[in-house]
Amino acid sequence: MADDKIASSRKPSTRERVLDAAERLLARGNAAFSMRDLATEAELSFATPFNQFGSKGAIMLALSQRRIDAMQELLVEALPSGTAVARVLAAVDVAISVMLEAPSVNRIVMGAIGAPSEAPGDVLSHSGALWATALGVGEGLKGATRELALAILPDQLAVTFRGALSFWTAGEYDDDVLRRRARAAAALALLAFVGTDERTELLTILADGGVP
Repeated sequence: MADDKIASSRKPSTRERVLDAAERLLARGNAAFSMRDLATEAELSFATPFNQFGSKGAIMLALSQRRIDAMQELLVEALPSGTAVARVLAAVDVAISVMLEAPSVNRIVMGAIGAPSEAPGDVLSHSGALWATALGVGEGLKGATRELALAILPDQLAVTFRGALSFWTAGEYDDDVLRRRARAAAALALLAFVGTDERTELLTILADGGVP
């Protein structure tokens, strides 16, 4: 009986089954899947994906949220205890590692959430929360501007990372260029809030990111 309860607790929810099915369809190259295709793949009734999400666009937004959740989990595990700069750069590396686990699928997801939607998503707020975690209490940021940095940098870092991803999604950045440009974008966002020593490090990262 106890084993049955454990097995039952591990069963994915209906929403997870829909998202898992969408992941499988995308992995097979079926970016144009219909909601009927999705229901069949998930072994659910035709109406269930609609009832759970309302639209295919909402499903793609939920897949994006999955990626941010994965980044957040990995970041908490791997986050160094040093300065905000070190933590943010570590977060960039973690976020890119998640995107490169399944690049073809992730390009489709990124492309989909960049398209017009019936209802706005909340990707920015979730992504901002990821970068707020990375910044922590702002260790090492200049005292006079630390409060401002903690207020504005989470959204700014979310925007700059999304910008780098958009060029990767379009095929203009390869995987290595994505990493360098994303780190450079983060360095630029941080530059106004650090002291002399870290400023030198960030300028070096900026120079590396600007090399074609």
